[in-house]
Amino acid sequence: MVIIRDIHIFSMCEHHLVPFFGKMHVGYIPKGKVLGLSKFARIAEIYSKRLQIQERLTKEIADAIMEALNPEGVGVVLECTHLCMVMRGVEKVSSNTVSSAMMGIFRSDEKTRKEFLSLIKNDRF
Repeated sequence: MVIIRDIHIFSMCEHHLVPFFGKMHVGYIPKGKVLGLSKFARIAEIYSKRLQIQERLTKEIADAIMEALNPEGVGVVLECTHLCMVMRGVEKVSSNTVSSAMMGIFRSDEKTRKEFLSLIKNDRF
């Protein structure tokens, strides 16, 4: 399993036209093809540069990795702060939104999914 953690994400909420930002964590199990680590950040940039909602962004990134590499599986987790929650409306400064997309073995095998999720936790190193 290859895991890349804490890739910074910046995007614009398509509902409120204000930014959301946070970190992306990606894990995949190669099946032949591998990708340079910096390319995962580039994939995230490609999809985050348009107006987005976090849930769709998470799935689009996972879909792109699955299509490009055809791995045994991929997991993508986004942890973001939405300025629509922080600066307007309910003004909840410390709120975060977490979304995930699990595909292939990350979806079908609980042990693989748990390993990935435990390795991306904040209290790790």
